This record gives sequence, C-alpha cells and structure tokens, in this order.
Amino acid sequence: MGDNAANVLQVYADKRRSMRLLLSNDDGCQSAGLAALAEACRPFGEIFVAAPDRDRSGASNSLTLDRPLSVETDERGFHCINGTPTDCVHLALTCLLDEPPDMVISGINHGANLGDDVLYSGTVAAAMEGRFLGRPAMAVSLAGRPPQHLDTAARVVALLVERLRTAPLPELTLLNVNVPDLPFEQLAGFRVTRLGHRHPSEAVTRMQDPQGRTVYWIGGVGDARDAGEGTDFHAVAEGHVSLTPLTVDMTRHGAIAPLQDWVRALEELA
Repeated sequence: MGDNAANVLQVYADKRRSMRLLLSNDDGCQSAGLAALAEACRPFGEIFVAAPDRDRSGASNSLTLDRPLSVETDERGFHCINGTPTDCVHLALTCLLDEPPDMVISGINHGANLGDDVLYSGTVAAAMEGRFLGRPAMAVSLAGRPPQHLDTAARVVALLVERLRTAPLPELTLLNVNVPDLPFEQLAGFRVTRLGHRHPSEAVTRMQDPQGRTVYWIGGVGDARDAGEGTDFHAVAEGHVSLTPLTVDMTRHGAIAPLQDWVRALEELA
C-alpha cells in the first residue's frame, strides 16, 4: 500500500466536499470504531450518524416492532437510538434525514465479519437495510478484538469512499469489507473474495445465576471450515483487505429446476 495514500485522498476530499453519508454500527454510539469511521468520512462532506445506544452485536436484520423508538443526540451530534442497527438506518432514511444520503456505511466493527457471520452481524444488517432502501452501502470490520489499528481501517474506508464516489458498484450490491488488524503499511493490498464458511458454533454453556436459576450463554462462533484461497478468511489471514460483494437476493437459483421436478412428484401424491 502506498505511503502517500492518505495525503492523496485528503487532496481529493478537499476539492470535492459534496457527499452526504449515513453512518451506523452495531457496537453502539460510544464505540471507538464508530468515532474512527466518522473522522474518516468527515472530509468527504456531510455525515449523519444514527447508531444503537448500546452494543447490539448479533442483532442481525431485526426491527423493533413491540415498542416505540427514541432518539437522543449526544455532544458530537450522533443520534443514539434505543433499537437495533436496522432500526437506526431505517429510522434515519425514512424519517430523520431530509434528503437521502449518497451512501450508507456501517462500522468500523470491533472484530471480523467473515463467512457465516454475515447472517448474524448487526454491522452487515445496518448496511443491508441501507441497500434495501435503495442506497449504496458497505459494512466495514476490523479483524481484531479488541482492535489495535482502527486508523488502518479508517484509511481503508477513505480509499473505498473515494473509489465508490467516482465508480459506483452495480445496483443492489452490498460490499462487506474486512480489514486485517495491522499497521496500514503492512497490508498486502485488496482482494475480491467470496464468503467462506465456519464449523458449527460452540456448545451453549449452562450455568446457575445467583438466585439458583438455570441460565444459558450462547456459544461462540465456530472456527473456519471453508477458508481456502478465494475466501474472505484466506484473504484476511494473508494480510489482504477482503472485499466481498453481497446481494440481498437469497434465492438458491440453481435449486429451482430440481425443486420443480420434486414438486411435480409431490402433486402426484395429492
């Protein structure tokens, strides 16, 4: 990675301060990753931050439908919402913003979102809600917990925003970005990847609370199983920034024709 990348981007940003960016996350309003994301995006124009008022990691695409939401604005102007990451982006796009943003960016997550993680990740879900509502979107995660090099991920965000501004991705594409937790100068570059897969999650832990009631802790994520060359796991392990294009269409298109044959046989039994 070039040492002068940050300086070049600052020159571009200073000349073209016209973007409007909606920022969110799942680690909460007070997350250091969100603060780093805001600082990385501020030179590109106007930012609007709408994030959960507490850590909502693992919330996936859930919406809060059983109670009203409230918004508190902190001293930085961040809008802290008592809901999920999806709630935050949905509320911002449909109610809080007077004009639609040019892009939705979620992150910088503390820890990677690789492979099957995208099914549970609130970071990815926030970006996906932006994509659902018609905005270009990306989710950014730093593969370290606790993260050591948020400045690296912030510089990667700046590079990507500049590139996406001049060359947008195809419609309905959501970009899932995972950054190795390394100094910027040690990154091996960028690599386009597919999602890998993990082994099943660790077992649930059964415990007794102080009142003697049985409680359960959900187990941690499983280790990588499909992590060969071409996957997001492999790219990050090799020091590359992983860029995985995601789509909101979860249809397994290759299974449609076999399923039609299966249904025809089913109808003969009816």
